Amino acid sequence: MSVPADVRAEVLEFLHQEAELLDDGRLEELDPDLAAGDPLRFPKYQEKLKEARAKTGRTDGFTYGRAAIAGCPVVFGVMDFNFIGGSMGSVVGEKVARAIRLAMKERRPLIIISSSGGARMYEGIFSLMQMAKTSAELGLLRQARIPFISIPVDPCTAGVMASYASLGDVIITEPGALLGFAGARVIEETIGEKLPAGFQRAEFMLQHGLVDAVVPRRDLKTVICRILAVLWPRATCPETGQPKS
Repeated sequence: MSVPADVRAEVLEFLHQEAELLDDGRLEELDPDLAAGDPLRFPKYQEKLKEARAKTGRTDGFTYGRAAIAGCPVVFGVMDFNFIGGSMGSVVGEKVARAIRLAMKERRPLIIISSSGGARMYEGIFSLMQMAKTSAELGLLRQARIPFISIPVDPCTAGVMASYASLGDVIITEPGALLGFAGARVIEETIGEKLPAGFQRAEFMLQHGLVDAVVPRRDLKTVICRILAVLWPRATCPETGQPKS
């Protein structure tokens, strides 16, 4: 399935319209036609895939490729919550893994924006395996000393937040974002206690050290530029406009 450029651009809407994150709003997309199978022959899964593809114009819920931010070459990925709730199935996990491998091969910082309801259980264990796969790939990226900036946005929960989205060298989120693994009701029933106010919201996570920054979308590019200028020698410092020495 070939996805028109104008439809693919919608997945970056909040970036180049609200945050203007990527230089010229441009992404050299890779593997746009990678599509999921139905390994478990789960009832009505094929119908749900067809509906999601028709709704979003994409073959699955994750888009990645080469881009630049303030002149710094990066590997960039973004998840589309409109595709079956941003769930991570075999294709999403494989694309995330490929994004990580590309960052390692080309020695580019990796930036991923995630919005997800968790693992895509229509694929059963094939979905859950993506948690281990993406986490293992990030371990290799860290060994190569290439930075990964993870940006979980509202909402980012369950298997995605429990794997690669929480493994960034720097984790940035947006004000009021819902982040976490299990739902608050499930946790309360499990531990037999009432959770504190604001539990699993961005500000609570920041206060307790689970994210590094809470940044409005309009300020996201400036913050990322400053982080890259510190973590990556080839990045451009936003204050001077010059490469970091």
